[in-house]
Amino acid sequence: MKISTKGRYALRMLVDLAGHSEGSFVALKDIASRQNISKKYLEQIVPLLNNSGLLRTNRGYQGGYMLSKEPKDYTVGEILRITEGDLFPVDCMKNDPNLCQNAERCPTLFVWEGLYKAITGYLDGVTLQDILDRCSGGSDWDDYCI
Repeated sequence: MKISTKGRYALRMLVDLAGHSEGSFVALKDIASRQNISKKYLEQIVPLLNNSGLLRTNRGYQGGYMLSKEPKDYTVGEILRITEGDLFPVDCMKNDPNLCQNAERCPTLFVWEGLYKAITGYLDGVTLQDILDRCSGGSDWDDYCI
């Protein structure tokens, strides 16, 4: 499984918002500048996050974005599912029950199921707050990388 740029940038955007909003809306151009990400690219990610209820938006003067919940209430797994679609390591696992004609006799299915469990267990256990807490002093947001 490989996480796309969209997933990585969405996570960076939300971490940036968690670290910079301080109860006010943050302009997309400021996030783009701090994260060295194209504003145009972020504009493509915002609808995914907004439609999923992860963001609050405000248009006009002093408009921008802020988190709709506390950083502790966002998991990395949730964010990546919104941007990536799913976290399955192989296509045959996308249906429940598994519809693969070889599922009952597949000698490797347990490997992919175990990998999926490990991936989701880890990513669903890491929150935006965890990422904030790992940052040096919690105030220097210009030098972090995800």
